[in-house]
Parts: sequence; structure tokens; C-alpha cells
Amino acid sequence: MTVMYKLIPVTAVEVIGPHKIRLTFKDGLVGDVDFTGRNWRRVFAPLADPNYFAKVYVDSEVGTIVWPNGLDMAPETLYERACEHQVRGADHIAA
Repeated sequence: MTVMYKLIPVTAVEVIGPHKIRLTFKDGLVGDVDFTGRNWRRVFAPLADPNYFAKVYVDSEVGTIVWPNGLDMAPETLYERACEHQVRGADHIAA
């Protein structure tokens, strides 16, 4: 069975290591997402550089994380990944 996640905006991002971030979502969920070992290709290629990856920030208008070149990631996917490594927050998982 596939779990569908609602569109819950990202409200904060913290870089916690090379290619590792801690995300906070509007519903209170806080979770870590580890992109270590990911093969960054094409438009994502600049993210292979940990220094560039660390320039991530939250765009509150779109409710997700972005980089200076305009690249962003789907908040639904980020939420799913953060749920897998939840630090604290949301007592429930959106269904």
C-alpha cells in the first residue's frame, strides 16, 4: 500500500552535514533528510558540491527548499523522506 502525503510546506531548513539537512514543516514535523551518495545529474549537478548544497534556503512562497540557481524539490517528497527519519514533531503522518 502506498501512503500519500499532503502538501505540507517546509518552514525551516538547517544543514547538518555534507548533503544532510534537517527540515521543519508547517504541521510541526521535524526530520532529517540525507542525500549522501546521490548521483546528482543534469540540472541537479551543482548540488554535488557540498558547499553549493549548503546554500539551501526556504522559499516561503512555494513552501519548499531552493538553491540560488532556482532549483527546488517537491515538498511532498521531502516530507516523506523526513518522516522516515523524524526527529520530533507531528504526532501523526498525513494520509
